[in-house]
Amino acid sequence: MAPRERGVPARRRRRHSQQGRRPGLARPDSGWWLVAVGAAFTAAELLFASPRTGLSWDEAVYVSQVSSHAPAAWFDPARARGVPLLVAPVAAVTGSVAALRVYLSLVCGLGLVLALWAWRPLRQAWVLALAGAAFGGLWAAQYYGPQAMPDMWSALGCLAAVGCFLRWACRRGGNGALAGLGASVAFVTLMRPGDAVFLAAPLLVAPLLATGAAVAARRRPAGAAAGIGRWELAAAVLAGLVAGGTEWVIEAYVRFGGVAARLHDAGAEQGGFGLHFALVDELRALNGPTLCRPCTVGIRDPELDLWWFALPMLVAVGIWGARRAGYLASSVLPAACGLCLAAQYLFLIGYAAPRFLLPSYALLAIPVADALAFGIKGVSWELRPAMAAVVACFLAAQLVMQHVVLDHEAGGTVRFHDDYSRIAAVLARRGVTPPCLVSGVQYIPIAFYAGCESAGGPAPGERVALLMQAGRHPPGYASHWRSYRITGTTVLHVSAYVSGR
Repeated sequence: MAPRERGVPARRRRRHSQQGRRPGLARPDSGWWLVAVGAAFTAAELLFASPRTGLSWDEAVYVSQVSSHAPAAWFDPARARGVPLLVAPVAAVTGSVAALRVYLSLVCGLGLVLALWAWRPLRQAWVLALAGAAFGGLWAAQYYGPQAMPDMWSALGCLAAVGCFLRWACRRGGNGALAGLGASVAFVTLMRPGDAVFLAAPLLVAPLLATGAAVAARRRPAGAAAGIGRWELAAAVLAGLVAGGTEWVIEAYVRFGGVAARLHDAGAEQGGFGLHFALVDELRALNGPTLCRPCTVGIRDPELDLWWFALPMLVAVGIWGARRAGYLASSVLPAACGLCLAAQYLFLIGYAAPRFLLPSYALLAIPVADALAFGIKGVSWELRPAMAAVVACFLAAQLVMQHVVLDHEAGGTVRFHDDYSRIAAVLARRGVTPPCLVSGVQYIPIAFYAGCESAGGPAPGERVALLMQAGRHPPGYASHWRSYRITGTTVLHVSAYVSGR
């Protein structure tokens, strides 16, 4: 007979078990919890991160690589080709930004379900649902989920990779988990090679620091083998890095003169790689702006930053609770990987953006969920409903605070990006139509909307538009061009100087 659960009479346990098996009711370990979280995440993206939001500068660079709407923008050395591949099924057939947003929202919700499913044998589904709600409820996750940017996809790949690593390590997933580990690392490498390196480091070190099954659990699961196959894990991680990074390396030699030259050029664009204390900058950017470079803004709405300071405490409680529950290392490893991924953005670059920490948040959501689950399960049976209500109120308050920030950022982004299409429409009326070239203020997204080139010099027969801040004088070569003051914009106040044919 199994040991009696503390404070729960056997008759009540049997009745509770029978209730969990009633038709139409999802059991606490039912996968429908994860499907519900993914669906809610997609719905939040579509409702609150408006599909009518235009393309940002970075998105225009990525989308233009595969779009039939405009020529490809300059693809700088710091970028990778994962996002163009991701958006190609939609961007190659339509220039509709709304269609792209809907597509990315749907795929992102599915990606969250799959990333959490990788953890399915390691946690009950309702605990993973807590992790999904904690991560998916962040304003940055909902804001960047439907955007053609690499950070959210890197986050989902990192979460899946660590889950597959632990599944195989404790013999809960077989060779499928090993293949999932390699595929997840390759996916992260395609999206952000730097993230993949900082993810791979703790995954390669973990087996070397552990013996037997200790890397996966403090107590060996029933039927687990004595060893964790450290070489198989290392081989899967390295194979993922090679598979995902081969294209990046080839492009480095073809376009930038080699890997070292590409890294040097990428570092120069970022202000140089080296020791920088950007933790305060990330705090300033926590509630916006979306890019803090240089980060001289003040902290906006500091009361909304409380969750950031509570995060380390929740992670510590989660690890402690996981230790008591017997799965210590499967809470420690995601925390270690999350901190390693955060280190590159907190200490190695000199500016900040909220999206940079999305991979860390995704991994830290596991020990946070462990902390919330421990708060519910760590009390007597009679107190569990009350503790569940407390946890629900905590999550609800966090979601409300995050929504306040999301509403502000999404609204400002819509106004800003609407100016791109307005300016492009004015340029079209002034004769700037393909073949054409746009340069100057915010030239890459505006060129994309206008269907123009944004890189290189003008070709014979091209109409050229130079965008200048209102009140600024153009350079000498454009001083004789026709000038137009563009009106009707809300954020960008520019004048256009258009060449003759």
